[in-house]
Amino acid sequence: MSIHFYEPRNGHGLPHDPFNAIVGPRPIGWISSRSAGGALNLAPYSFFNAFNYVPPIVGFASIGAKDTLRNVQETGEFVWNLATRPLAEAMNQTCAAVAPEVDEFALAGLSTAPSRLIATPRVADSPVAFECKLTQVVQLQRTSSETVETWLVLGEVVGVHIAAASLKEGIYDTAGAGHILRGGGPADYFTVGPEQLFRMFRPR
Repeated sequence: MSIHFYEPRNGHGLPHDPFNAIVGPRPIGWISSRSAGGALNLAPYSFFNAFNYVPPIVGFASIGAKDTLRNVQETGEFVWNLATRPLAEAMNQTCAAVAPEVDEFALAGLSTAPSRLIATPRVADSPVAFECKLTQVVQLQRTSSETVETWLVLGEVVGVHIAAASLKEGIYDTAGAGHILRGGGPADYFTVGPEQLFRMFRPR
């Protein structure tokens, strides 16, 4: 087969960077946070995932020292909110580059709901939310040890909210919950549904 090869340090030579499209679709890190002074923030992060079972640890990467990063460093907590197809437009509104004092919940017309164990609220209409306490902030670096202006924020999940409708006989229904995922193009998103579901058990 014909192969397009490139070294990232020299550029990809394509109309759009393929890296994000290849590592995807990815879960959306829709993160709510609050500053030490109480200002609320809600923002989606393209680089987000789960990294551990026990204890459950999730993380997102802040490319640049954004409001969310500063808030989490100040308060030591954040909430991950599941972005679903009905919430897609509102989630997209929270991408807006606005001043730190602007409340993205209000900007996107979203209601807050209180968390149980932390002070940061969650998105009321999101069917799943993880209350998280900060465990680590790691600034990324190159092979040369030169630091990159990107910070990996890791948090232990201390509380989980799941809408009862998303539980089928006690099992979380990923296919029916309406997850949306970030793709690689400038505006590409994907959904998860029953059509994509197949089962494959681990060998014993």
